Amino acid sequence: MANTRTVTIINGDGIGPEVMAATVRVLEALKVPLDFEYKDAGTEVIAKYGTNLPDETVEAVLRSGIALKGPTGTVVGGGLPSANVGLRKRLDLYSSLRPVKSVPNVKTRYEGVDLVVVRENTESLYAGLEHIIVPGVVESLKIITEKASTRIARFAFEYARKHGRKKVTGVHKANIMKLSDGLFLDCCRKVGREFPDVTYEEVIIDNLCMQLVKDPTRFDVLVSENFYGDVLSDLCAGLVGGLGVVPGANIGERTAVFEAVHGTAPDIAGKGIANPTALMMSAVMMLDHLDMGAAARSMENAIWKVYSSGEVRTGDIGGKATTREFTDAIIAAL
Repeated sequence: MANTRTVTIINGDGIGPEVMAATVRVLEALKVPLDFEYKDAGTEVIAKYGTNLPDETVEAVLRSGIALKGPTGTVVGGGLPSANVGLRKRLDLYSSLRPVKSVPNVKTRYEGVDLVVVRENTESLYAGLEHIIVPGVVESLKIITEKASTRIARFAFEYARKHGRKKVTGVHKANIMKLSDGLFLDCCRKVGREFPDVTYEEVIIDNLCMQLVKDPTRFDVLVSENFYGDVLSDLCAGLVGGLGVVPGANIGERTAVFEAVHGTAPDIAGKGIANPTALMMSAVMMLDHLDMGAAARSMENAIWKVYSSGEVRTGDIGGKATTREFTDAIIAAL
């Protein structure tokens, strides 16, 4: 058997512990050579640590190089900074990777959606550089650098080539933000010239949103700055059934964090009815990242098999199955 790899597990808040327990059950049923080390983050551990992102959690991910993370809550308009953003900054997880694919037997307006959102994760408006100029006037700074833009563009083109994707679309608003978004596009163009086998195009963000809603199948890999990518990621998830069925990863040079991108769903937390698909599919991405491709395909095929049969599905997609029943069906399908 291959050398055992340690994975840092971060349960998160709300339904996080439930969907994590379900996902770990499937990974254990796969008998992959993984050890699980549990660490804390999120709003529910602030009372214990005085922070939503304890140093020991960050240090554990740095040691293991890999984490599987449930959703963490963030107070709107106040409180501590987001644990998600903090983790991305401290680990330099510069690329947010969000594959969006139609799920078998989940009825949406579209069929055959298969696209990937690659989002720069460290700067733009999400640098969080805000200040009050005078009472009633706030300035928020949008930071775009050549280094970060080139790095994310290279990630997108290399991902496209590695996975047999044919086209990369640069997302921008350079018609208005000529310097900042103009720099981002310049970097995408320079990198694109190194990949003659991959078609490169540019689409303005508002037009892209309309085009996605009209026909998402015309797009392949989307690469964007932080803020645009955040909006696009959720829009694209809505094309295939919502955040409950879409996985995500945040990847850096040394570490990678695979996480469910949906919220903490406090209204159903503790009821045992949450859909663990998003975190399970994130675990599939993690297995691929760890070069455990055979196990990844087994897990992915089992999930698709359960969806294809349509017999066992959770409430968010029109069924009545509990989290445990859904997980049992996937383990049986293995």
